[in-house]
Amino acid sequence: MNPDPRQLSIHDFTYDLPAERIAPEPLPDRAASRLLVSRHGAITDKSFRELPAELPAGALLIFNDTRVVRARLLTRRPSGGQVELFCLEPVAPHRAIEPAMQQTGECVWKCLVGNGKRWKSGPVLLDFKAQGQPATLTAERLEQGEGFSLIRFRWEPAALPFAEVLRGAGHLPLPPYLNRADTDVDAVRYQTVYAAHEGAVAAPTAGLHFTPEILTELADKGFQTGHVTLHVGAGTFQPVKADQMAGHAMHGEPFVVTAALLRQLLAQHRAGQPIIAVGTTSLRTLESLYWLGVYVLHQFEEDTFHFELLHVAQWQPYETTADVPTTEALEALLRYLELLATDDELHATTQLLIAPGYHFRVVTGLVTNFHQPESTLLLLVAALVGPGWRGIYEHALARGYRFLSYGDSSLLLP
Repeated sequence: MNPDPRQLSIHDFTYDLPAERIAPEPLPDRAASRLLVSRHGAITDKSFRELPAELPAGALLIFNDTRVVRARLLTRRPSGGQVELFCLEPVAPHRAIEPAMQQTGECVWKCLVGNGKRWKSGPVLLDFKAQGQPATLTAERLEQGEGFSLIRFRWEPAALPFAEVLRGAGHLPLPPYLNRADTDVDAVRYQTVYAAHEGAVAAPTAGLHFTPEILTELADKGFQTGHVTLHVGAGTFQPVKADQMAGHAMHGEPFVVTAALLRQLLAQHRAGQPIIAVGTTSLRTLESLYWLGVYVLHQFEEDTFHFELLHVAQWQPYETTADVPTTEALEALLRYLELLATDDELHATTQLLIAPGYHFRVVTGLVTNFHQPESTLLLLVAALVGPGWRGIYEHALARGYRFLSYGDSSLLLP
């Protein structure tokens, strides 16, 4: 019997990670990273440049093409002193990321506030340059929530879109464990070469190893590729503080997939060919599609269908008894988009927690970095490869692999 993930203790998913094994900087060459290959439990050591030769024949690789925004704003109080604002998600006038990034004049975002105790009232300010011209950003705290604040931003020139404000005024939100300021190198290397849609506050780091040359080689070898867009939130670094996973609230993240991607996945499943997720965010998106399809199919069958923003809840897979074939779930999503008749994009959110006890419906393999002890990302890896996750991590530690966001990579084929 599969374990119930709600009863798992995160303390069973730990290992000793010495500080010197955390990669503090990116390698000068993206593809110079190492690649641990775990194939049906057998481990081999490779270079990332060898990835195309290690992939199973006929594989479809799915990338997350989100782009990291400069979400850290180092503002100043009129009386002096710095207040850091970390933009988490838009609130008004748009809640969706992409229109929020094009908003002009003013907007409201949910933010983390650093050094906020000294910010009693009034606005904080930030002078910057946008498109080569002087500009000013003003921020006012509207409401204090539990662990966050609602911040109203106003800026001049008001015609600037908020995306340009962040580009000119902000800093890249590097992972907190790097404990350093971002640099010009990070501006390039903390983005994937295929990043396209702004909105993430953390990089989908499994993709950082790919170069245009490797992508070309994949195409030359006949591998198909596809893209999803999941805007990675700050919750990806949220530690698990509960003794049991039932007490941990998974963060929600918005994602977008196209009808063309759904058709790619459907054709791949019908042909019985492998689907490899590049990164845990791609994997969560792909598996979320199955549960959205199950929900939509149920709506069709009950003739109670109504259009709404689709959402995958944290424990949904473990509370659903229906065993719907993957092809039927994907077909239901395509039918849903046909009924919408306004767009060929599926917009949804997911809180899906993948942990041991999860049964994978869409993905058959994963390209990923090495994750922090006692993290939900490590739970995901353990769900995919089973108890052998520990042997993989012990091997990586013994062989000198570099860990976390700027570290080395692995190809996991259970």
